[in-house]
Amino acid sequence: MRNAALMLGIIGGLIAMVVGFFGYGYTVVVETHADVATVFAQVDNVQMIRIASFLAPLLAIAGGAMARVRAMWGGVLMLAAGGLMYLAFGFGVFTMFPIGFCLIGGLLALAAGKPDEPKAHF
Repeated sequence: MRNAALMLGIIGGLIAMVVGFFGYGYTVVVETHADVATVFAQVDNVQMIRIASFLAPLLAIAGGAMARVRAMWGGVLMLAAGGLMYLAFGFGVFTMFPIGFCLIGGLLALAAGKPDEPKAHF
């Protein structure tokens, strides 16, 4: 289950990165070019889109990378990435797979059979 969580987190993060590039780029183009702003409307919460475009892929990839050694932390990060993407972009044709991969990967990491080894974090 940890290997599946690792793969789902990394793949979901990579797809989320593509969605994030377009989300962040859209807000910048509409903000800087007046001609585009007359045709396309700006989103309601620009900062939320920009923060989610940056943080969601980061959390998903980091959570997937941590899933084999620290399954609990990796699962929490992947669940946070899926929730952040849903909050910022909603559930649509381009976000359904990264959200689904992050959420399923997070659940698999949390449901991993053996507990993490007790280690000092510092």
